[in-house]
Amino acid sequence: MTGKRYLFYISQNYSYAILRPLQKAILARGDQAAWFLEGKEVNADYLQADEQHLLSISQVQLYCPDVVFVPGNVVPNFISGIKVGVFHGFNAGKLNRRGFQDHFNIRGCFDLYCTQGPNTTLPFIELAKQHQHFSVKQTGWPALDPLFDFTSVKKNDKPTILMCSTFSRALTCAPHLFETVKRLSESGKWQWLIQFHPKMPVEIVEQYKSLESENLSFIETDNVIPLLQQADVMVCDTSSVLMMFLMLNKPVVTYNNISPKGYMVNISDKEKLEESIKYALSYPAELQAKVKCFINDTHPYIDGKSSCRVLDAADEVLNGKNRASKPKPFNFLRHFKMRKKLKYWKF
Repeated sequence: MTGKRYLFYISQNYSYAILRPLQKAILARGDQAAWFLEGKEVNADYLQADEQHLLSISQVQLYCPDVVFVPGNVVPNFISGIKVGVFHGFNAGKLNRRGFQDHFNIRGCFDLYCTQGPNTTLPFIELAKQHQHFSVKQTGWPALDPLFDFTSVKKNDKPTILMCSTFSRALTCAPHLFETVKRLSESGKWQWLIQFHPKMPVEIVEQYKSLESENLSFIETDNVIPLLQQADVMVCDTSSVLMMFLMLNKPVVTYNNISPKGYMVNISDKEKLEESIKYALSYPAELQAKVKCFINDTHPYIDGKSSCRVLDAADEVLNGKNRASKPKPFNFLRHFKMRKKLKYWKF
């Protein structure tokens, strides 16, 4: 088999849905794609029968990828190919331990960042000028390509509310809203879909599973897009999935969002959840205008072709264009830890 060889280096189950649109575009071009799963938090059972799975770094080295796509923060430098960061979500304003926005944390692992829209592209361009060891290209996010395909969308008879939540104890809305969601689901006015981050504590997951009824479904999936398409309103917190939902020009009610914006209906009192959902379901013109501005700034592409733009951006770097002026930092300690974790000591 000829053509370019692409590697998907993943460590979380949500990475499948991010990278499969990219895989589809790669295969359509007659090139190869393979998956390497790192760590214990990613489940190989989610791989499809026709997807190529590399079981070790030694197999990855034999595969010899031209490009490595990573929807995470780090990737070993001892794997061949240019390293491309494609992000695991949008910039939700989350801060790391040092008080900086984690979305813009430069760890020295990537040759190219494929950004989603102006509000991430411009900061990354400034960071590229500062560090000089990576390049930037605005492409849109591959994970959203299927979002704009509505050919098989299932619609419910009643208004549908999708509740998503992050796992962070400081940020999650799930334990705070449980009793309210229970009461609202029992009223039968709306159809509820519940989907949580895979790291959500099991006791909270079991709580919400106990609410399952004809009015509420708890869904465990590696692909949230069909849920986003079904729902009329989302209830969320600071999880970046709310940004994907907003891309459909639909409103989000947030509970104690860490950085609430005008395009959200943010509440800090759980007793206001019901009235806020009712307000959002009316799709008020003022709110929708703010959502539209957010879309233009965050991810202005609705053509479903971001994967193609990502591949074109990677090809540019492969062909010697849009390359950084300096090599990446060696990061001895980080890559030593990765070698130890992956049990790979060949040089």
